Amino acid sequence: MIERALRTQITERLRSFPAVVILGARQVGKTTLARTFSNIYYDLEQAEDRLRLDVQWHDLIRSKEVVILDEAQNDPSLFVRLRSAIDDDRKGNGRFMILGSVSPGLMKAVSEFLTGRVALCELNPVSLLEIPFDQEDMLWFKGGYPDGGILQVGQFPVWQQNYLQMLALRDLPVWGMPARPPMIGRFFRMLAAGNGQAWNASQIGKSLGVSYHTVNSYLDYLEEAYLIRRLQPYYINIRKRLVKSPKVFWRDSGLLHNLLGVPTMDDLLVQPWVGASWEGWVIEQILACLNILGLSFDGPYHLRTTDGHELDLVFRLGSVTYAIEIKLSSSPGTDDMKRLRKAAEIIGAEKQVLISRTVQPVENEAVMSTNLRGFLNHLIRDRAPIIRSTTPSFHPKS
Repeated sequence: MIERALRTQITERLRSFPAVVILGARQVGKTTLARTFSNIYYDLEQAEDRLRLDVQWHDLIRSKEVVILDEAQNDPSLFVRLRSAIDDDRKGNGRFMILGSVSPGLMKAVSEFLTGRVALCELNPVSLLEIPFDQEDMLWFKGGYPDGGILQVGQFPVWQQNYLQMLALRDLPVWGMPARPPMIGRFFRMLAAGNGQAWNASQIGKSLGVSYHTVNSYLDYLEEAYLIRRLQPYYINIRKRLVKSPKVFWRDSGLLHNLLGVPTMDDLLVQPWVGASWEGWVIEQILACLNILGLSFDGPYHLRTTDGHELDLVFRLGSVTYAIEIKLSSSPGTDDMKRLRKAAEIIGAEKQVLISRTVQPVENEAVMSTNLRGFLNHLIRDRAPIIRSTTPSFHPKS
């Protein structure tokens, strides 16, 4: 078992709030992480645990240990009880840990009953900050689900196939997605084929035989289940015309590669879409880093103008706007930097970053040409010394 980098943030939030909500996709490691904090655990998908919780409730609210409530959205009445227990002792922090795989049902209850009483933490799949950096390509190829192969040999792609099948057969229909499992499977494959492209609901709806409204609702369910990243277009009042469609990425590259039938790393590197795969993976690693560091930012966005200027990722961190171009190359050229500079000037970005696989990073005050590791270290420097000192992955292992 690896030490999850989010543990530091959760520990800090437990000191400051009566309850912490940990959100994230199915099988991303929420339960494993939560149970390192306490042995008092209830899985509210199980009827027997709901009964046990009901019988033991009055003793639990006086417990000195954190009470872990997994899949809490399955017991709506719980949130009224939680509000009452917290309000009876507002100075008692670190009492409850609430886990959930699907944010809509859980977040509706949290916002209605627990506003101001809880802190939210999102657990991403295993990130580059949590493994040795020499396993970067393996993480990209197999994805970051702990049981999906990055930590165990032989799991990929069988684990991914079973995971997606269970989502289509059970989880997404139970969560309310109004589509039969074969339709959900087709939708998965179509999203994989268009990974990193501008979202066109009408085109996909026509292929599936449903309306664009229906397709948009399908995408909402997958986004709320932490499967899909919808990267919204950056908006700024300029003379150039901007493309206003979001770009859609699979958040986990291992699920993407399974859906596209790529059995090995060598096969991945010869695919015509390999650049989009790497782009989406790099974006997820950057956003995971910002999340782990607990940094608030405006974004993420992408930029594309009708005359061909593009930025793969845009976000604003404090007073600094980052304009990022991602290129799957070990030897980026001066033309790449020129294109980045022109696009960054359109939005007035203070920081221009070209992320490639270079081994010769170059950085000055405004411009960086670096690899992913170098950029993550840039984000970490002077912002989170406590995380840097407690996360082993910042010191690569042999």
